Amino acid sequence: MGVTVAKFGGSSLADAGQFNKVKSIIGLDAGRRYIVPSAPGKRTYKDQKITDMLYECQKKAKAGLPFSEIFDSIVERYVDIAFELSLKIDILPHLNIVRERIQGGASADYAASRGEYINGLLIADFLGCEFVDAAEIIFFDESGAFDADKTQQIASKRLLNVEKAVIPGFYGSLPDGEIKTFSRGGSDISGAIVARAVHADVYENWTDVSGFLMADPRIVSNPKTIERVTYRELRELAYMGATVLHEASIFPVRQASIPIHVKNTNEPESPGTIIVPDKEAADNERLVTGVAGKKGFTVIAVEKDNMNAEIGFARKVLGAMEDLGISIEHMPTGIDTLCVVVSDAQLNGREKEVVDAIIEKSCPDSVEVYANMALVATVGRGMAKRVGTSARLFSALSRENVNIRMIDQGSSEMNIIIGIENDDFNAAVNAIYREFA
Repeated sequence: MGVTVAKFGGSSLADAGQFNKVKSIIGLDAGRRYIVPSAPGKRTYKDQKITDMLYECQKKAKAGLPFSEIFDSIVERYVDIAFELSLKIDILPHLNIVRERIQGGASADYAASRGEYINGLLIADFLGCEFVDAAEIIFFDESGAFDADKTQQIASKRLLNVEKAVIPGFYGSLPDGEIKTFSRGGSDISGAIVARAVHADVYENWTDVSGFLMADPRIVSNPKTIERVTYRELRELAYMGATVLHEASIFPVRQASIPIHVKNTNEPESPGTIIVPDKEAADNERLVTGVAGKKGFTVIAVEKDNMNAEIGFARKVLGAMEDLGISIEHMPTGIDTLCVVVSDAQLNGREKEVVDAIIEKSCPDSVEVYANMALVATVGRGMAKRVGTSARLFSALSRENVNIRMIDQGSSEMNIIIGIENDDFNAAVNAIYREFA
């Protein structure tokens, strides 16, 4: 029997009814020995996530404002779940401790993490599993960076001796014992860390969608599900905006070559999407796996005669960006031109400052700034060495009158990125999807 780590998202654990679905899913496979829960999510469209409510409580407490009304709503959510499931655990003392700590000046990380912590206590009681506090097995260093080596050593030793365990997601501890959280959605990372620690055969990520889609359903009507995708493809799609999994959750399981299976709690019979190591990809993969993109970029075009003959020119341009603390997305080049693609969030209205710095560092002939750009990535292992893929892509865009402002393709031939006007974004994604779906 293989070992499975099953992470359940907030929508999967929003109320008692969802808890029952989760228990049924776990009962179908005795290999599901390690359960990683998120905090309860929204029950309805107008509802609030527990984590958001806890952040709000901490914010109000820090400002010296009352937060009892919000916290009472949190208590009601958890008490209702415990009552409807006839749990033995008395959850109120645990909630009272959280209330007191927030009132006493607890950090935002501590407050937010209690959503998973309390939910973990409930689920452990409901399933009859041992509760293992994530703060005991997941660690961050003094700078707040995840300490992978220490975590692997201690978590592996602690969990391999436990038959069945519930480990709350989203948080760990700093060297001084204080709670530290991952970024939002970080329960995905916790599940991957646990999967690596116990040498799992598969890491299941249960959510409210039936796997990854070939395109954003808000842009493309009823896109197909991606049944199988490699880590590398997923990394490309996640970076460009595909949001079923937290982007950083890929790395712990990728290091251990553990497949990830994304499944739907509300439709457990659906095959979902399985994410596999690159070496396990089939030879007959579809040409294009998915299309994803983001708006909000600026292209800074630098031109200088004989740029190709000037040693260190690119370094000077990038040095100017580095000095200003601005990271770049892409850097397509020509013989006498170099373009730096920057997200608007990074640029933050500093265009003139960036241009001045580049001129000072590299003495170019000209520097032009092109705003209102979007990037669209067409991703697929099947594109490598396949004649005519680019022609089909550009023809599809041409038919929709989408003007391509920039083209960038990596050496792996797994991703073609185009730069277009923000206004052409939806048309471009739809055109590419229709061509390759």
